[in-house]
Amino acid sequence: MRIKGFLVAIMATCAMSTAAIPAPTSNTTASMVTGAATSQPIGHYDFCQTHREECGANRNTAVIDMTDAKWALVRSVNSTVNNTITPMTDKEIYGKDEVWAYPTTAGDCEDFALLKRRILIQRGFSPANLLMTVVRKPDGEGHAILTLRTTDGDFVLDNLASNVKPWYETPYSFIKRQSSYNAGRWVTIENGRDVLVGALK
Repeated sequence: MRIKGFLVAIMATCAMSTAAIPAPTSNTTASMVTGAATSQPIGHYDFCQTHREECGANRNTAVIDMTDAKWALVRSVNSTVNNTITPMTDKEIYGKDEVWAYPTTAGDCEDFALLKRRILIQRGFSPANLLMTVVRKPDGEGHAILTLRTTDGDFVLDNLASNVKPWYETPYSFIKRQSSYNAGRWVTIENGRDVLVGALK
């Protein structure tokens, strides 16, 4: 499906109600604490070779102040992409182990996240607040999600969850994400493994 089709579907469902933002528990923080520069996932490196305009320095790095309308849009994008793209592995689609690409009908976790990121950027969100993020699931398997930076903390858009959640309410161990200053660079998440304590209640 073309991006235009997604935008039409999203506009039709943007009247969604907004839920109250839960407060972090005592052993978590509303925002991830990032650390030193780290390795860029090979799939993202290859993606940047063909989408160089999407992997450079970010001019506007201010954290976004969300409104009800922006939350409705974010939730609609997450739901629409999750319900439109068919989950398939890179091996099934491309015959390769790791390919980061914009999906049209099918894709795996990072493809879902890339598409959500692109749609939200087209709708006016700064790339600095939409960060590809690598996590580890409780079973140890690697996974990719999209992090939304806001003045209320960091939130997760995930192809495995219908709701947009605060990062500390997910069951994941957070490993690394794109730098908010440069979309082609990645940084560690220093408090990423502490979220499991409060996330599995």
